[in-house]
Amino acid sequence: MNPKIWLSSPHMGGNEHNYVKEAFDTNWVAPLGPNVNGFEHDLELFLGEDSHVAALSSGTAALHLGLVLLGVQPGDEVICQSMTFSASANPIAYMNANPVFVDSEADTWNMSPALLEAAIKDRMSQGRKPKAIIPVHLYGMPAKMNEINAIADRYGIPVLEDAAEALGSSINGHMCGTMGAISALSFNGNKIITTSGGGALVSKNADIVKECRFLSTQARDEAPHYQHSKIGYNYRISNLCAGVGRGQMEVLAERIKQRRDNYNRYYQHLNGRKGIHFVNEPDGYFSNRWLSTVLINPDEAGFSREDMRLALEQDNIESRPLWKPMHLQPVFEKNPFYGDGTSERLFRDGLCLPSGSNLTDADFERIFAVIDTLINR
Repeated sequence: MNPKIWLSSPHMGGNEHNYVKEAFDTNWVAPLGPNVNGFEHDLELFLGEDSHVAALSSGTAALHLGLVLLGVQPGDEVICQSMTFSASANPIAYMNANPVFVDSEADTWNMSPALLEAAIKDRMSQGRKPKAIIPVHLYGMPAKMNEINAIADRYGIPVLEDAAEALGSSINGHMCGTMGAISALSFNGNKIITTSGGGALVSKNADIVKECRFLSTQARDEAPHYQHSKIGYNYRISNLCAGVGRGQMEVLAERIKQRRDNYNRYYQHLNGRKGIHFVNEPDGYFSNRWLSTVLINPDEAGFSREDMRLALEQDNIESRPLWKPMHLQPVFEKNPFYGDGTSERLFRDGLCLPSGSNLTDADFERIFAVIDTLINR
């Protein structure tokens, strides 16, 4: 069997080992340390706009603490993009709050501003003003944040921006991860940079980030003994993992270029092929192209996205359907949903293609050989 081509595998840059070795050599193997401070500083410089960063154990932890810091209480409603990974919605359930799901729009595949406003109006007409809004930048493509933030401001609802897939993406030069009252990043093993497992909470409000650091280290009060006046969490990143992150930050610009080059390769090879469509960047938008994705219209192409997935799988090449919308998930199927069928169509027809920054020319030759055989059969 041919060697595995992964959808999106970790890609080290070289200096990660040096930062981790330094942590071992200095015995900084605790949850905090110089690498944590350095990693946060690197992220703050990259994001700009007076951002403050708390490095955490996961993007999910960042979203959970974001909801805590926004004051979400049991029984509250939080609007969440339906087409996303479950980690965007699960923290709402952690709070014993209730997700209200909103469909996507066709331009970016992210939260529809029109349906968002419709949902807000309907929930408020029932006396249920949402406590927060969670838009997501799918596959690195920025959501329509200008419109979403304008609606959020109009109704006085804070935005918790899920930028887990979008480090390095931007709208008119404004970085994803800086567009919400609070934002969340992820450094999971398959992300554009990784710390093995890790994430970060970002805010322009320094007090929010200070409170995040306090809550994420078990909310220990200042005292010679262990004293706690608030419920805390064990959510801080380790100094070892942060060392990996520092090395990864050194190659982030290169990784963004490599991911975008992957997308351009797919686009040049497949654009114009009957029934195969791409999501393009709107004016002023810049996507890190974390994953390269296609839509396959089976009526036009003569094959489905599942046919393509299975053909690639047969040659030991990993691909994946687009996210199954949350309102179609058994765990959330009874929650309110405001939609027009867009995310369901995207899930039915969409496929994520291998997108790792470490793909080789030989890998692309194999991928294209499988796809071309399917197209020409």
